[in-house]
This record gives sequence, structure tokens and C-alpha cells, in this order.
Amino acid sequence: MKKVLIIAYFRPYRNGSGRVLGLADFLPEFGWQPIILTAPLNEKPDPQYRVIETEYRDILGFWKKIFRFNPTEDMRRQVKKRLYVTSKMSFVDSLLSLGGAIINYPDGEKGWTSFAVKAGDELLQNEDIDAMISIWPVTSHLIAKELKIKHKIPWIADFPDLWSQNHNYSYGHLRKMIDRRLERKTLLPADTLTTVSQPWSEKLRMLHKQKSVYAITHGFDPATLNIPPAQLTAKFTITYTGTIYAGKQDPSKLFDALRDLISDGSVDPDNVEVRFYGDKEDWLAKEVEKYGLSSIVEVFGRIPKEIAIKKQRESQLLLLLNWEDQREKGVYPLKVFEYLAAQRLILATGGSGDDVIRELLDETKAGRYGSTVEDIKSIISELYSEYKLKGKITYKGDKEKINKHSYREKARKFAEILDYLL
Repeated sequence: MKKVLIIAYFRPYRNGSGRVLGLADFLPEFGWQPIILTAPLNEKPDPQYRVIETEYRDILGFWKKIFRFNPTEDMRRQVKKRLYVTSKMSFVDSLLSLGGAIINYPDGEKGWTSFAVKAGDELLQNEDIDAMISIWPVTSHLIAKELKIKHKIPWIADFPDLWSQNHNYSYGHLRKMIDRRLERKTLLPADTLTTVSQPWSEKLRMLHKQKSVYAITHGFDPATLNIPPAQLTAKFTITYTGTIYAGKQDPSKLFDALRDLISDGSVDPDNVEVRFYGDKEDWLAKEVEKYGLSSIVEVFGRIPKEIAIKKQRESQLLLLLNWEDQREKGVYPLKVFEYLAAQRLILATGGSGDDVIRELLDETKAGRYGSTVEDIKSIISELYSEYKLKGKITYKGDKEKINKHSYREKARKFAEILDYLL
């Protein structure tokens, strides 16, 4: 069996590792044995994976220790909490972005580089490795470049999120110019680039004009399919799981719609429950209070992945907050694929109304899309009427189309590219 070195942060059972986990699980079915090169793990992986852990130097480790920050939590969130900053965007955010632009160049994981290059070099010298895939973080691509130059093996640079063209880019114009230059230089030796949506692949082609670029979406673990279907909640339950990016995703459109529907008697608040599972954000709690929905909307903290899946499966509706930048049509939140596996109706709110999420929902028949408050009101009113009549919302997803988004099918596509490069 051919061997492929996957250079990425590998965090078992965490959302950010879905792409890595999917490849590790299913590439062997298509003739490729993965070896994962990663930083130290908090949790040990399944024994079926061959994982090479290296040392790692946290570039903020000294300051985290001095100021007693939790090393596993987001630094920006901890700083804002200590300074009692509760707004979505503030002067503190601007200062933190400026500091991050300087300290975290090219990214906050650069302390991994020397250890990973050394470990990868030793592996490639001692074993027959046929190809490499670098995934995440940005540092992974810098490591892969060094190994590519020395060992001359095929290299796929994969972008679950773009680099200098990132939809959630948090630094200024000057830093972006520097990043773009570094990106071009780093990826010059790469054989192929991949990313998760067609609009993003077009962006990559514009920046890397001589490269072949493929779009391979995120996916879901077929083992998490809601089969047989879990029992639904008695209430008209709307559930959101995961992070909300303040200023980029907007739950207020849903709140506005619910407030109006309750006010005009279309929806009985005693029958409705809205649940948010993720980081407890002060601004979100204030939004709930502002719209007078504290009796039906509850903001919970983070929960383990397996519990989040349970909450998704039992819900009448799964909430997806689309990216609100009207120019950005290529954002696939990873959770939409988790929602496909849960096989519960997806309610996508906000966004441009013409993006990859709409295309996905139209293709799979797995959900409804409301970009405006009026759209959302109309959809919820219709679905609530069905719920009152039947006691549930009927799921009509096209299972054949949905199964095309499993990790198995994504691994098949990566294997086809790897075979072509040999």
C-alpha cells in the first residue's frame, strides 16, 4: 500500500480535525496508508492511526504562565473577559488584532516548525513515503515546503480555510500583503492545491495561476448518521452547536423573526425552545434579552462532541448562521455537514441568499434558506404549523445525495488526486 504523510494538527474528537480524521479513516480503502505528523496531543488517537507527535514551543507560553491564562482557551476571549469587554467588536479587539499581526506571523503555531521539519525529514529518509498532504495550520504548509524541496515527493496543499484570502481575516492591509507574498512563495513547489468550495478554488486559481486547484468539500463521518432516527423533542426545538463569530454571523435575524411571530400569535412561546451550545458569549445573552426571548432561548456552554450530536439528532430544527459578508459566497461551516449526518431539517439564516449553502441545501433537500427576517418568519410559520398538526417536522433529505458528502467519498477524491500525481 502506498504511504502518504499528512502534516496537520490532529485533535481527535474535535471539529477542527474532521478533515484529518476523515482521511485517516478512509484513505486505506483507496490504497493509501496515512501517517499523521502533528504537535503534542491532548488525547490519544485510535490505535489504527499511525501518528508521529513532535515537540512544540508555544510562542505565548511565557505570557500565559505569567498572567495565568488557561492555555487551552482562546486568548482573545480571556483578555476581553478580564477587561470586562462584552461588546461584539471593541477597541480592545483592535489592539489584540494589531498585537496578533506582529506576534503570530505567519501564524500562532510557528513554534512547531523546527520540530516537525526534523521529524518529517527523518521519516522521509528512513521510509518510502509516496506523497504529502499539508492541511492545517498555515505552519503545516511551511513545513511541507521544506520537506518537498529536499525530498522531491508529490505534495498537495489543502485549505479548509484560505490563507491570505481568508474570509475571517483579522489583520490589517499591510499584514495581508505580507501574507500574500509568503503564500505565493511557500506554495510555489506544491503540485496541487485543494480547498472546500468552488468559489474558494477560483480565488486560489487567481492567486496561484500556474497551479491545478480542486474543490473537495468538508464531510461527515458515516458512523454518525442518525440511523435509526433518534426520538424528537416534544417542543418545537431549534438547536445551534458550535462557535458564533461575532460581527460575521448574526443570530438577531432569527430573534427578530421569533419575536414577531410570538407577538402576532402565530407561535406559542410555551411550545418553543431555542438552544445554543458553544462558548458562552456575553453579547449573545444581551441579544436574547434585547429581543425579549429569555424565556425560550437558552445559551449553554460547550459540550462534548458526542453530546452535541445527540442534541442535533433530537431537534426539530438545526440552526445554521450564514456568513453575513455579501461578497463571500464560498463559506461552508463544518457544522452543516454534521447537520447532514443528523438528518434533521436545517434552517440557514442570513448571508447573501446566493451561496454554497443554498446550493447544498437545494441539492440535498436537507433544509430551508432564509436570508432576511421576512424569509425566516415565513419558513418558521410554515414549519410550526406542520409541527402543530403532526407533532413533528418531516425530514425530506435526499439520502443518496447526502451520502456523497461522507468522509469516505472525500477520501476517494483525495486518493484520485494522489494517484494522478504519482
